[in-house]
Amino acid sequence: MTRFLARRLAAAVLLCVGITLIAFVLTQLVPGDPAAANLGQRAIGDPEAVAAFRAKYGLDQPLPVQYLTYIGNVLQGNLGMSQQSHRPVAQDLAEYVPATIELAIFAIVLSLLVGVALGVVAAVNRDRWPDQVLRVVSLGGVSMPTFWVALVAFYLLFFKFGLLPGGGRLDPGMTPPPYATGFYTVDAALAGQWDVLASAAGHLVLPSLVLAVYTVGMLMRFTRASVLEILGNDYVRAARAKGLPERVVIMRHVLRPAMVAIITVAGVAFGSLLSGAVLVENIFSWPGLGQYAYRSAVNLDLPGIMGVSIVVAAVYILINLLVDLLYGVIDPRIRLT
Repeated sequence: MTRFLARRLAAAVLLCVGITLIAFVLTQLVPGDPAAANLGQRAIGDPEAVAAFRAKYGLDQPLPVQYLTYIGNVLQGNLGMSQQSHRPVAQDLAEYVPATIELAIFAIVLSLLVGVALGVVAAVNRDRWPDQVLRVVSLGGVSMPTFWVALVAFYLLFFKFGLLPGGGRLDPGMTPPPYATGFYTVDAALAGQWDVLASAAGHLVLPSLVLAVYTVGMLMRFTRASVLEILGNDYVRAARAKGLPERVVIMRHVLRPAMVAIITVAGVAFGSLLSGAVLVENIFSWPGLGQYAYRSAVNLDLPGIMGVSIVVAAVYILINLLVDLLYGVIDPRIRLT
């Protein structure tokens, strides 16, 4: 296990370096001038202002020098200065990333609870009416654009009927809890601020539901396919021949081996929730990584874009490592070599 972790961590470091290189090259290929995007049309006509801006952020250096300087700073924990907020990128990310992670955790937990349960129901009732209905539901979930679902849900559940809170992480005028983790629900519980906890949890519901629509549909389809494959195995038929209740057969002999494929999909889905919540966060005014990435892209904030790329890459790598470790826990036949 130690050798396995060492190899995976070494590969993770190489992947992070490769991702920074790809992100750096792609940002350089984007048409536009960071100086023009940040200084405005009036200041861009002043050569001294443009030269000062380029010198401040190192944009006057050759591209290889810029990249090597950036990598050296990253190794020291310095992600550079944001050109939009004029603060360290690491400080910006520490403020925005917890909001997105909290939202993604709520969405993936909801997706797992609903998607896996409905997928099992569809598989057990293969080709009967529950299966047909759930297959249509899953197809609709993976087919509807997330931004459209967000707009419809915002209009109906907040604006039209007022059933759920709208934008932001807290009600207007409410003070955030003392910072401990950056997760408002956790921080409010630790501080004993139950009114803040209720408000934070309520504001999580609507965006989490929107993000979960696609993930639920995807998990339903994969769970159904995985359970159907396992239901045809000899040991499942043997368990039924012994007279075990169907509930025991499904929970002990079918669902556990099916969880290998389900956890793989859930890991990918969680990473997608972090990197793909840009439109949802903007619609619900959620101050998370998506909003920060959007503003960085609009303003050609190269340090900000690179910082977001590193965070998303690190999350994907960490999730893949955790998924690999869970394989051995769920299915003892799998050996980590």
